[in-house]
Amino acid sequence: MAILKPLKGHTPKIGKNCFLAESAAIIGEVTAGDDCSIWYGAVLRGDVGSIKIGDRVNIQDGAVLHATYNQSAVEIGNDVSIGHNAIVHGARIGNNVLVGMGAVIMDNSVIPDGTIIAAGAVVLANSVLEPGTYAGIPARKVKQGSEAITEAARKNAEGYLEYKEWYK
Repeated sequence: MAILKPLKGHTPKIGKNCFLAESAAIIGEVTAGDDCSIWYGAVLRGDVGSIKIGDRVNIQDGAVLHATYNQSAVEIGNDVSIGHNAIVHGARIGNNVLVGMGAVIMDNSVIPDGTIIAAGAVVLANSVLEPGTYAGIPARKVKQGSEAITEAARKNAEGYLEYKEWYK
């Protein structure tokens, strides 16, 4: 069973039909929607800011979600993949988004619907992106937004709906 730790009067709330890996840590003010998966070694630390996750979201192995005290919170839409070892720190992420492995998204950044953040990219604090694909340090737009990008992000999240069932 995953670590589900109440903190400062807040108990994590997990939706229906979710998979929580045994070594995932979900702490404090965290709310996850339905059909989500939170994988091995992932840490969702809702101690200094809230974390709200939509439906059909996968938080992959080693990812960290956190915020800055009295300055930011994490909000993630529906059909989102947060890649292995990615960090989402006090950012807002729309629907149909893929955050690549090892990417970092900093405080008060806004990632719109239908966007891909490439592996290893760093989205600086207070960045407000347009739909598309972003890569590099700091992250820069390398492709315009399109239905193909939105569909690629959605399909990645859809794959995790199947994978989580293997573990339940």
